[in-house]
Amino acid sequence: MDSIYTNADHELLRDQVAKFIAREVEPHADKWEEAGMVPRDVLRRMGNAGLFGLMYEGAYGGAEADAMTNLVFAEALSQSTYAGFIITVLVHTDMASPHLHHAGSPAQKDKYLRKVIAGELITAVGITEPGAGSDVAGIRTTARRDGDDWVLNGTKMFITNGVHADLYFVAAKSGPGKREVSMFIVEKGTPGFTVGRALKKSGWLSSDTAELIFDNVRIPAANLLGEEGKGFYSVMKNFQTERIALAAMAVGHCQRALELTLQYVKQREAFGSTLWDKQTIRQRIAMLDAKTRAARQFMYHCAWRVTQGHDIVQDVSMLKALTGELVNEVVQTCQQFHGGMGYMRETPIERLWRDARVLAIGGGATEVMLEEAAKRY
Repeated sequence: MDSIYTNADHELLRDQVAKFIAREVEPHADKWEEAGMVPRDVLRRMGNAGLFGLMYEGAYGGAEADAMTNLVFAEALSQSTYAGFIITVLVHTDMASPHLHHAGSPAQKDKYLRKVIAGELITAVGITEPGAGSDVAGIRTTARRDGDDWVLNGTKMFITNGVHADLYFVAAKSGPGKREVSMFIVEKGTPGFTVGRALKKSGWLSSDTAELIFDNVRIPAANLLGEEGKGFYSVMKNFQTERIALAAMAVGHCQRALELTLQYVKQREAFGSTLWDKQTIRQRIAMLDAKTRAARQFMYHCAWRVTQGHDIVQDVSMLKALTGELVNEVVQTCQQFHGGMGYMRETPIERLWRDARVLAIGGGATEVMLEEAAKRY
């Protein structure tokens, strides 16, 4: 066994994901980077393989697995060197569709969840705005009840899967209270709902990211997701799942960067010997590997605590801050050890360096995470 936290089934899942990445992702994803999106047929194949509903009900095609199994999946997925692909999947599985799983009515799940699990409907979550991100209470998009409908107005920003998703879970202020936020299901093509623009990013190039505009978007009352006015708490709850997934991305990047760098320094010669023969190179790699292994164990412990029903907000906030900073330290050092080759586009280490930067920002910036941890002492 790889860990006290995992079992044989977890390792079979890890192997299944590794084979999918080797066959379906790594040989083809340069084209996805150029196109700015992951092809939807690739995502459907993942759905058909049973990888999109690990924690969801069996009645809809899910596997009813626990948080530890979900973490194994996220970590295995994060062995890809294409973070745009990784985040496209994790937004669908860990950041958007959990809102339907946790708060959806039987009718809503019957309408959407099977297709979400099968990869026929790809999801996005609309929370962040030009003036509000982790501060969910600060969102300005509004939802006004009008007879049998809700009417949405506002703008969302930096929405992953925003261009090409089929189903959006959108947070909006539904009353005067500071935290009076509700969640709504909005289908692509609803009149008044448009993609304002596709956003160009430094990294995550194969992930489509968008500004979303809601201009008097009228949706039926049945599209309210969960209780009216309770969306703030739904968002806060799901942040823990989201942040463990982002930590898995960070740890995966660290592992891949160290693996690539070990291979490189053991064959690259300079001044009469390999880089591996230089004491400072060996020792810095060993220390970065030690930090990565420690962070990985903390991550698994957090997932285990979820399975035990503990309050993990402080732990997960620390985990997100720790791994978001660590991945930048690890990947930048590994890139440095590649020399000029590490700065060349389309090399895995350059791509990892470029993609890692956002992990200290997205899903809760390091400073926000440390505040969340500090106020719980």
